[in-house]
Amino acid sequence: MQLIDGKALANTIKEEIAIEVDKIKAKGGKIPHLAAVLVGEDPASQVYVRNKVRSCEKVGFESTLIRKDDSISEADLLKIVEDLNNDDDVDGFIVQLPLPKHIDEHKVTLAIDPKKDVDGFHPINFGRMAQSLPSYLPATPNGIMVMLERYGVKTSGKHAVIIGRSNIVGTPMSILLSRKAKVGNCTVTLTHSRTKDLAAEVRRADIIVAAIGIAEFVTADMVKEGAVVIDVGINRVEDPTAKRGYRLKGDVAFDEVAPKSSFITPVPGGVGPMTVTSLLMNTLKASKKEVFG
Repeated sequence: MQLIDGKALANTIKEEIAIEVDKIKAKGGKIPHLAAVLVGEDPASQVYVRNKVRSCEKVGFESTLIRKDDSISEADLLKIVEDLNNDDDVDGFIVQLPLPKHIDEHKVTLAIDPKKDVDGFHPINFGRMAQSLPSYLPATPNGIMVMLERYGVKTSGKHAVIIGRSNIVGTPMSILLSRKAKVGNCTVTLTHSRTKDLAAEVRRADIIVAAIGIAEFVTADMVKEGAVVIDVGINRVEDPTAKRGYRLKGDVAFDEVAPKSSFITPVPGGVGPMTVTSLLMNTLKASKKEVFG
């Protein structure tokens, strides 16, 4: 069993990005600029955005954080999006989800200029991804694909089973792993809450991507020997013995599944750090006009 250390890999890639930014500076080029819009006080969102800002500083990017109270109107938020679309200094930006219930997340996503959509959520980027055209890939799936490539995980001809069909992780992962590419060429099964005998489907997998949002859902009896296990879940599980009163658990029962795996990601320290790093990779692409020219 080999542990896929997302934290270490993320640091390596950040160092590579920082070197590239130094070269841009030396040539007098434009420094990549990432902006983030944070609405409300959601604790997980605050942590995630804070990590994004720190990561920008680490690699030498410019960053802007726009914080708004959760009472902001949809119209005012859309005006912020419009302003960022028109700001030539901002290469890419994200509107952190979830948004307050009175704001239509779909409408906000559609309002973002696809050329600045470094989260990869806009239908234009999603469609370009599906057709194997240059695009900004969604951050978490992109992070997973980079992990598989950097750790030399063989994917061609393998059977991948995705657990969870969200537009953020599950569905894009099914597309990326099935594409004709260096990391791809899998036969993919996309499972979800309505799948009959889900455990039997997972047992057939050479590669498992667990993104269902249920702590320790994938157990040893669901995993065949030698499977590659990618755990996307981050679930808070109450634990009175823990300093914060809870522990972070993935969607995979790590201790029992790890011995059966050829590769496995831990939680925390696996997919999570690569998600932020993917955002930096997309922002660098945006600043260099690599996707839309």
